[in-house]
Amino acid sequence: MDPMQAPSIRALPPRAPLARVAAGHDSIARNLSPLALASDVWRLRNLVWQLTRREIEGRYRGSFLGTFWSFLSPLMLLAIYAFVGGVVLRLRWPDSPAGGLGEFALMLFAGLVAYNVFSECFSRAPGLIVAVPSYVKKVVFPLEVLPLSVLGSALFHGLVSLTALLVFTAVRRGGLPWTVLLLPLAVVPLALLSLGLSWFLASIGVFFRDLGYAAPLLLQVAFFATPIMYPVEIVPAQFRVLVRFNPLAWTVETLRNLIFRGVPPHLWGLAAWTAASAALMLLGYAWFMKTRKGFADVM
Repeated sequence: MDPMQAPSIRALPPRAPLARVAAGHDSIARNLSPLALASDVWRLRNLVWQLTRREIEGRYRGSFLGTFWSFLSPLMLLAIYAFVGGVVLRLRWPDSPAGGLGEFALMLFAGLVAYNVFSECFSRAPGLIVAVPSYVKKVVFPLEVLPLSVLGSALFHGLVSLTALLVFTAVRRGGLPWTVLLLPLAVVPLALLSLGLSWFLASIGVFFRDLGYAAPLLLQVAFFATPIMYPVEIVPAQFRVLVRFNPLAWTVETLRNLIFRGVPPHLWGLAAWTAASAALMLLGYAWFMKTRKGFADVM
């Protein structure tokens, strides 16, 4: 997806007047408060819901297959990566009970589910504000909701892919472990991380337009630095610690543990990554709210 693509937002309906929903809080201390952030999101929940729905509906508007593309696209990517990794490079997960290309594809699919959520938010964020200059210059509009709507759309498409993964796994293995009930625990740090980076990138993208062109390159680095199409065990020992400190790697491995191995996440690891992602989210929000008053000056 083009990182400079404009969000699919049209005129808002009368029931959500912009003058009412605009936020005007510039205090750094307040913006760093999780309670204040939760209060702002709750106050703007109807607007976030409307924009998220339009993100989802507008992406495939006019296409013949419609939202079925949200299911078909990751499957096409899965087929390509499975061929390259499983057939050409002959990669396998050492702890996979059955082995073979089918098991490799399922493990790969789990990694793609997490990466695609992060990738959609990261690639869209640099162009979110510059794509809607009228919202910055002429309308009193809470710009901070735009990353929230993109995250909502990414999570929706991720849920579609995750559902397909669970169905394929249940059919191949004859059932699912009870740990799949803990899947939301793995998604929360990913969502917080994606949202925090989106606020950072959306703000920086206004002042540094080259960021929109650098984002695809950075995403390629993130893809190959994350054990998506290869197991962590094959990474040389001197580099393995870098992979372990990759938040995307933690999410990918946690998804695989929950779905395929029946292993719940380590509580200390879960708490650490959730706290770190929440801190990044608050910093991203505070940065966005502090810098947004300068958006109109450079657009």
